Amino acid sequence: MAQAEKIEPNAEHRYEITRADLPLHCPLDSMSLWNSHPRVYLPIENTGRAKCPYCGAEYILRDDDE
Repeated sequence: MAQAEKIEPNAEHRYEITRADLPLHCPLDSMSLWNSHPRVYLPIENTGRAKCPYCGAEYILRDDDE
């Protein structure tokens, strides 16, 4: 996921990230924070999946070689 471009928070419900995006937190750095929820760190390293308790966004950890 390109961190340089801003994306609207809570606009999608599923995001794919790579290990370069770790540690995972929601909202992501690439999201506009003014209309989102407080930052929460999500454990994704062991299972490859995480869900934000605030907005319900689902995160999937992609293999770096895909």
